[in-house]
Amino acid sequence: MAMTIEKLQQVLRKQGAASPTDSKVTMEQRRKGMDKASFPVAEDITVEPVKAAGMSAEWLDAPEVESTRAVLYLHGGGYVIGSLNSHRSLAGEISRAAKARVLLIEYRLAPEHAYPAAVDDALAAYLWLLEQGFSATNTAIAGDSAGGGLTAALLVELRDQKLSMPGAAVCISPWSDLSCSSATYASRADADPMIQQPGIGDMASAYLQGADAKSPTASPNFADLTGFPPLLIQVGDAEVLLDDARLLHKKAQDCDVDSTLEVWDKMIHVWHAFHPMLDEGKQAISRIGEYLQKKWST
Repeated sequence: MAMTIEKLQQVLRKQGAASPTDSKVTMEQRRKGMDKASFPVAEDITVEPVKAAGMSAEWLDAPEVESTRAVLYLHGGGYVIGSLNSHRSLAGEISRAAKARVLLIEYRLAPEHAYPAAVDDALAAYLWLLEQGFSATNTAIAGDSAGGGLTAALLVELRDQKLSMPGAAVCISPWSDLSCSSATYASRADADPMIQQPGIGDMASAYLQGADAKSPTASPNFADLTGFPPLLIQVGDAEVLLDDARLLHKKAQDCDVDSTLEVWDKMIHVWHAFHPMLDEGKQAISRIGEYLQKKWST
């Protein structure tokens, strides 16, 4: 049943959707909680478990996908939570919209595996994807929240190693500045039911473990983005990461990247994940599909 964004915000606030800071809640409980709160994958999506560069992963295929096109999807969760289970539904719908295969990976999480473990795993998965016979120009990298920042970080790593770039990339509500210092942390605090300080700062500390928050592959907003492929950035007007997205877009444009920023009115952090009940979630996913199909065809 469809729900308005206002009603969804009320529900999330009631459920305490902001990152928990209660020290009695273990990391394992947080991970299980995110999985439990996720929607099931649509029945017509084919799910094929696979090992990608040694990582647990899944191919998600909607009906009528173009088998020569693939999206590497990097899930969100602040680098500390998130899994195949939590993001299978969203990744499946991106497969449907883009008419492409989607490879969803389970990269290593903090605090057990500190920065740059996630970057290393994302790079290994992308190279594995190319080893399966996909051409770089017919692939894309996409991700949400931390996965959106990781998408940009992976592009920095590919560029620096002079490796083949994908045909396009998509950053959904990207967490692309782990210094957590942008102005919208304050200006959108009352509107955002999903992310608040100090919770997100704790996630950054768990991942960085002393590394510089402004390192280019930790916080791409501080990186040179020259040489990036076409980039679509989607963010909600009601989320504290709004400035992360705006500044990533500005940095990309300053580096002559074909970057498109979409700020969705009233939308919350990764509203796409609520697509079974939120029309705007469906619309944003459809827009991603349209964008990727256009970039692949040019």
